[in-house]
Amino acid sequence: MSADRATLRGLPSVDQLLRSLGDRPEVAGIPRARLTEMVREALDGERRRLLTGATAPADVVTLTGRVVQAGRRSGVFSLRPVINAQGVVLHTNLGRALLSSLALERVAAVGAAYSNLELDLASKERGSRYSHVEALLRRLTGAEDALVVNNNAAAVLLALETLAHGKEVIVSRGELIEIGGEFRIPDIMLRSGAVLREVGATNRTHLRDYVEAIGPNTGLLLKVHTSNYRVVGFTAEVSSRELTELGRARGIPVMEDLGSGSLVDLRPWGFPYEPTVPEVVASGVDLISFSGDKLLGGPQAGIVVGRREIVTRLKKNPWNRALRIDKFTIAALEATLYAYEAGTAQQTIPTLRVLTEPLTDVRRRARKVLRRLAPAIRERLAPQLVEDHAEVGGGALPTVELPTVGVAVGATPAAARTLDATLRIGDPPVIGRMVDDRLFLDCRTVLPAQIAALAAALTRAADSLAPPEPAPASKEPLAVEPGPDQPVRGPVPPRTE
Repeated sequence: MSADRATLRGLPSVDQLLRSLGDRPEVAGIPRARLTEMVREALDGERRRLLTGATAPADVVTLTGRVVQAGRRSGVFSLRPVINAQGVVLHTNLGRALLSSLALERVAAVGAAYSNLELDLASKERGSRYSHVEALLRRLTGAEDALVVNNNAAAVLLALETLAHGKEVIVSRGELIEIGGEFRIPDIMLRSGAVLREVGATNRTHLRDYVEAIGPNTGLLLKVHTSNYRVVGFTAEVSSRELTELGRARGIPVMEDLGSGSLVDLRPWGFPYEPTVPEVVASGVDLISFSGDKLLGGPQAGIVVGRREIVTRLKKNPWNRALRIDKFTIAALEATLYAYEAGTAQQTIPTLRVLTEPLTDVRRRARKVLRRLAPAIRERLAPQLVEDHAEVGGGALPTVELPTVGVAVGATPAAARTLDATLRIGDPPVIGRMVDDRLFLDCRTVLPAQIAALAAALTRAADSLAPPEPAPASKEPLAVEPGPDQPVRGPVPPRTE
């Protein structure tokens, strides 16, 4: 039976609910207009409930509680920090690279005052915003010139539009990658006005394939580093140096998109070989592009380095104005590059520090989380240390598995799912992953400063679980299982970014 008008009139008014919220700390920072909208949404939801058959309207206390819960879920700000317990170091959905302390200091300093963003202090004339990072990039990569735009896809778009608009760009078929958000190299090429010319096969491309494809309308030879996947087995590819020699001989510029380019060789820490930016510059490639917020460990940016004559052409392209970076990106990038020049990158840049951190340190962090849980909370969560593998993420080093240790919680699949949902809407939100019907909180990506917050979040989330039932008395001997502080090995689960 539908609700009658008298029942609907029994609902409290918007003003009543706003008064009842009063000075509730959970919604104290929410602007009045937004809070009023949330109250109206709660009332609309209750009206819909009554119209579908409910007989008794919710009272003021109940509706106020719903608004408070909505306020907790949404928060004052939509974009907010989370605890990344997914085990993906460069998680695209969680903001990729963390900025160093110095980068954060520089952003705050530049944001709190006027700056010489485009002012030459010596001459008092207009300067270039790129000058703040150009010299650093030249020294660190060995390139003649540099340019920075808002991301690597923009860098590739700008280069293609500048060098090959209306002309053919020759690319190996095995390098026509798709990056995050379903953006594909052929699509970017189409938007730039360039014409794609595929050569070779998916797994094997030879120098002769490029030679045979070159024609009077060839504008660029493009090499794309497959940083987000690997083709293994019967494979062949043309090196940067070979392609550069061909381009020089035919008078055609050569560009390499490194994707998640790195300035340092990570092999001393057990990583597989990846070409570094200085190596590719030394091979003679005319133009190289790479991301600022992947292996470099800085802010989102698309960095272009190469021959001065070609980089200058990119700078003069009107598209560069639309793709340019702001003062905050410049400040963070300058601080990040400074760490490489000063030799402190591995110690101070969070991405490099997390990637190279010893497993013993990760295990120690996981144990600290467990030790902060009270016995009653442990009984509800059934926590256990589990060894597993984390990922680099961000389309970088796709075959690398990082050894890790984390805390698995949830005595049953239903309990694990409840904890997962509860932690995600907490403050701060905690993002874990499901492994073998348990919620796994990977401590490689949990920062040392977040240990207390993670333990507190787990403590609060335990309230969402029903109290454990006492085990029935049994004369049979109980099986001995690993204790919560003793790691057990878990399978490598699939993860998404």
